[in-house]
Amino acid sequence: MAGNKSSEREAREARERLRRYNARQAVHENQLARRRRDNILAVVGVVIVAVLAAGTQVFYFTAGPGVPTPAPSASEAPAAEPTAQAGTNVGDVPDPSLSEGRLWTGDLTLNEIALGIELNGVAAPQGVASFVASSQSGYYLGKTCHRLVLSASAGLIQCGSFDGTGASDPTFSFGPIENPAVDGIYPAGTIALARGGNDGFSQGRQFFIVFQDATLPDDSAGGYTIIGRVTSGLDELLAQIASAGIVDGLEDGAPVVPTSITSLTIQ
Repeated sequence: MAGNKSSEREAREARERLRRYNARQAVHENQLARRRRDNILAVVGVVIVAVLAAGTQVFYFTAGPGVPTPAPSASEAPAAEPTAQAGTNVGDVPDPSLSEGRLWTGDLTLNEIALGIELNGVAAPQGVASFVASSQSGYYLGKTCHRLVLSASAGLIQCGSFDGTGASDPTFSFGPIENPAVDGIYPAGTIALARGGNDGFSQGRQFFIVFQDATLPDDSAGGYTIIGRVTSGLDELLAQIASAGIVDGLEDGAPVVPTSITSLTIQ
C-alpha cells in the first residue's frame, strides 16, 4: 500500500509540474503575441500619422490658405505699357504730326555749356515729335549724360536715359528709323537717337551728340535716326567734357566730368 501511495503522490506532483509548465508557456506565448501586436499597431500608427501629415500639407499648399498668389504674367501688363515687340510702338508715342513738318530751333544746356540746336521735323517727323513732346513735358531736365565715346572712329556723348544707366525704358519706344546717315558717317554736330542693336523700334528718349566725325556701321535694322544738329557751342563741349576723358581711361564709358541736362528750350 505504501508503494502505491508514493507512486500516486509522485504522479500528482508530476501532473502539477506539467500544469505549471504549461501555464508558464501559455503566459510567455501570450506576452510574445501581445508584443508583436503592439509593435504592429505602433508601426501602423506611425504610417497613419505620416500619411495624414503629408495629406494636410498637400491640401494646404494646393487648395488651402497656403496656395501662393500667382504672379502677373506679361499678358496682364497695363495696356499703356505693353511688352515691346519688333515693329510696334510702346507707350504714349506722340503722333509724327507734332513735328509740324518744320525746322525747330532751341538751346540745350549740359552743365553750364549752352548748345544751340536745330531739329529737322521734315526729315525725321516721328523722332522730332518725340523729342519735342519729351522736352515740353520736362522729361529731360536733370537727366544725365551717362556715356562718352572717344575712339578713332567716333566721338560722341549720349544723354537722356530714364534711370541714368543707359538702360532702355520699357514703357516707351518707337520706330521705324528715319533719316539715317549715308554710308554710316555722322558728321560732327549731329544729334541722333540711340537705340538697341538690330531693332529699329527700340528708339526712345535717349539721344547722342557727335562732337567728332563718327563712323557708325549699320546693323540689320539700319542706321540711327538723325533728328537735328548742334549749331553752336560744340567747341565748349569738347573743351570742358570730352577733353577730360572717360572714367578709368576707357574709350567708352562714363565721362570723368559728371554731366547732366540743366536746361532745354525749343521753339
